[in-house]
Amino acid sequence: MTQKVESEERLARPLIRLARLVGVETSYIGQSSDYHEIEDDVLIAVLGALGVDAASDKAVAQSITAILNDRHRRLVAPTVLHTVGEESAVPVNTGVLDVPSASITLENGEEFGGDVAIGVGDGSPVYPLEDSFVTTASIMIPADLPMGYHTLHVAVGERTQDATLISAPERIEPLEPLKDGRMWGWMAQLYSIRSAQSWGVGDFADLKTLLVESKGKTGADFLLINPLHAAEPVPPLTPSPYLPVSRRFVNFTYIRPEDIEEYGFLDEDTRAQIDDLKAQVEALNGDAQLIDRDAMWRSKMRALWLIFKAGLGAARQAQFDQFKQATGDELEAYATWCLCYDKWGAPDDNDPNSWIHTLSKDSEQIAQIREQFPDTLDFYCWLEWVAIGQLEDAQRAAKGAGMGIGIMSDMAVGVHPAGSEVWWNPERFAKGATVGVPPDYFNQQGQNWSQPPLSPLSLESTGYQVYRDLVHGMFSQAGAVRIDHILGLFRLWWIPQGHTATQGAYVRYDSETMLGILAIETERAHGVIVGEDLGVVPKFVVDSLKRHGILGCTVEWFEQKDGVFLPPDTWRRDALASVNTHDLPPAAGYLSYEHVEIRDRLHLLTMPVEEFKAEAIQEHNAMLSMLVDKGFLDPALITEETEHEQLIVEALYRGLKAAPSRLLAASLTDAVGEHRTQNQPGTNNEYPNWRIPLADENGDVVPLETLFDNSRLQSLAAIMRD
Repeated sequence: MTQKVESEERLARPLIRLARLVGVETSYIGQSSDYHEIEDDVLIAVLGALGVDAASDKAVAQSITAILNDRHRRLVAPTVLHTVGEESAVPVNTGVLDVPSASITLENGEEFGGDVAIGVGDGSPVYPLEDSFVTTASIMIPADLPMGYHTLHVAVGERTQDATLISAPERIEPLEPLKDGRMWGWMAQLYSIRSAQSWGVGDFADLKTLLVESKGKTGADFLLINPLHAAEPVPPLTPSPYLPVSRRFVNFTYIRPEDIEEYGFLDEDTRAQIDDLKAQVEALNGDAQLIDRDAMWRSKMRALWLIFKAGLGAARQAQFDQFKQATGDELEAYATWCLCYDKWGAPDDNDPNSWIHTLSKDSEQIAQIREQFPDTLDFYCWLEWVAIGQLEDAQRAAKGAGMGIGIMSDMAVGVHPAGSEVWWNPERFAKGATVGVPPDYFNQQGQNWSQPPLSPLSLESTGYQVYRDLVHGMFSQAGAVRIDHILGLFRLWWIPQGHTATQGAYVRYDSETMLGILAIETERAHGVIVGEDLGVVPKFVVDSLKRHGILGCTVEWFEQKDGVFLPPDTWRRDALASVNTHDLPPAAGYLSYEHVEIRDRLHLLTMPVEEFKAEAIQEHNAMLSMLVDKGFLDPALITEETEHEQLIVEALYRGLKAAPSRLLAASLTDAVGEHRTQNQPGTNNEYPNWRIPLADENGDVVPLETLFDNSRLQSLAAIMRD
């Protein structure tokens, strides 16, 4: 029998014990059920990224002792999870004869009036610590503790300690329409959809129109859009929305200047200057080949500076001041980083002399540049305030138009290594490791996404504050949140510096606590959580997501086994189902083998193109066979596929409509006949990723003004709606 678990001898090794003690997995099962044990040098490097010394046998022994001593020396863990409606026991370290006591301060500052009882220990053996012994008692958190982020106060003799007490619902209850029914919506790349009033790139005002008209003209209940996380302050702008500089804030390049309240009070001369700036980029709206963010932002940023310098009235200034106070240090971090970037140039993560490495938030030079350019610093705070306000306004408009969900925001896996979050709070992140995935069917070399992972040790010690703020912020601007690579809430593939993507290890996270935070924020927002769980996802992850009421993702082109496509009526109920993803060409492009042509042209294939094309044809024909067999496609149409492209695409959506999934998503690119993919994995500038404007089957731009009057779109919408 092939080995699938580590031997007792390996598990007894001190290095393996140390790794497992801090959540580093020392083996894993790959996509092909292949078993792998992590090499010692990789484990040592990953432990180093966690701040745990394992460089020698002596260091390993000392680290084990230090970790165990620290865990027994504290009275209680820094973060405690409680399930609303259930009594839970919290372990407390005490002396042999000591009796603990406890109280709870609720999130609103009031004292919890319920009874916090003392329970028995968990049966752990007495642990020798310095000149005494430590045993374990327990504190019983009552079932009626309300939902929220509370503070648990623990006392043992003269010693006291506080812990963050997260009281979360057991599961996320579905929205009323989803309990026995389902909803459908559109998927779109916001930047790609321009109106006559755009500055060359789709913006928040366009998003507002998209939401209102998609409800009014097609009956959709949500719009899934690309991540809107914060980006760089000056060109060149990173095209990928999945590599943000901060997930806490939003991308202010999407602001519509004319929708800012102060724009309406500008004098004629300033208005004329802004009109001239807009005129410089108006032609971009008609470009069907490429989105030019840099040209857009060079003009738009100057216009925004003119509006900012015009000043705020007393009431608006008070609102702005309140925003700055509420966002506090997090806003200071991002605005200061933007200021430094603006004045000193782009930070270079690979240059040890770059300001990102030589200066910290406490450096004298940082204080000096903030004092030297107070207006510019305030400008970046103002941009974020305006951006969040316009995004929130779009969501309000969606709900006002009758949308059941509105915006479905997308949460990226992590942040840029040289971004504001890593620079301002480096202690939150692993040092010397990045996130990726091990080898799989799609990439035999694995993937390195270059993003530093959040440290699970830091998350626990700070009550998961950074994650709480992230989720809360996204739900303040959306009705649903899609979490990219939700496996990362359970474990992430860490790749130590100097190693390849094949030479990594999984590091575990406290998924129950993070899912509990999602449950709290979703409940408060009356929203929906979707977890992107495509690819190889362990069964325990699938079971946990289902138990917590989190929807997964189902993609029609991926629902196959042994070369045969699964009938849609066999798909998951608890999922967001779609025909494709942004990493695949639109349906028309996929059917015409756009993915084969691109990979061949860009030399991305690891096999002869003829072999890859043969596999693509086999998959293509298998899909059409399923559609025909299930009555979604007239077999006569297959004889002239190019001529019947729209009808075959619609057959894919008839199949989608037959799925039992709670949420169904239709792509706007499919609706208008676009062939080009938005993103080609494995490329950077070889392909214009995230820079493809929305165009129809003829390659002509589809402007927002006529989008929902498009006959092809309305035909697809009728399938989804009926």
